[in-house]
Amino acid sequence: MILQTLRSVALKASRAPFLSQSLARRQALSTTATGLSKAYDYDGKTKVTIFNTETENGLMVTGYSQYGFRLNNNMVLLGPISVFPRSVLSWNVNSFEDINEESLSLFPSLEPKIDVLIIGIGDQSPTAVLSRRIIEFMKKYRINVEILRTEQACATFNFLNAEGRMVACALIPPVHIAYNENDVLQSKLKRQELYETD
Repeated sequence: MILQTLRSVALKASRAPFLSQSLARRQALSTTATGLSKAYDYDGKTKVTIFNTETENGLMVTGYSQYGFRLNNNMVLLGPISVFPRSVLSWNVNSFEDINEESLSLFPSLEPKIDVLIIGIGDQSPTAVLSRRIIEFMKKYRINVEILRTEQACATFNFLNAEGRMVACALIPPVHIAYNENDVLQSKLKRQELYETD
């Protein structure tokens, strides 16, 4: 029994230089790998940022209702709006049927020229006649157009704006809002925080 213990200790002692060399190589690889990548600057922990809540990326639409929109700077706007990377204007239309050359005349006159105009037409699906009319008008000014439902238009605008593209968005609030269980839970949590007292 004692002899077996001595052999075990002697074997471990003979492997010690190899183990310490292996450990040193692993540490060197670890420090080299972290020096090359900025993805893990936080001691191996991933950092996640939700870009539509930060204002340094410009204005982004964080919420909408049947009455208007909420931006990432906590501004609430009622009715249809035109959103640009750093500013927002009221848009004088009542429904997608009011979209015409006159209501779109602001966008070609902007300087610097926008690359993409995203139009959110509420909760209706875009019709071929409406799309053709808008696209033909904007094609004269070499402005790309996307005509989408408002929910999709908000997400597309936020994404393109975060990329630093010259983008504008014209949004009409939807008439009907679809919600899921997560929306109800978030609403209840916000309401609970509102009525909590310290």
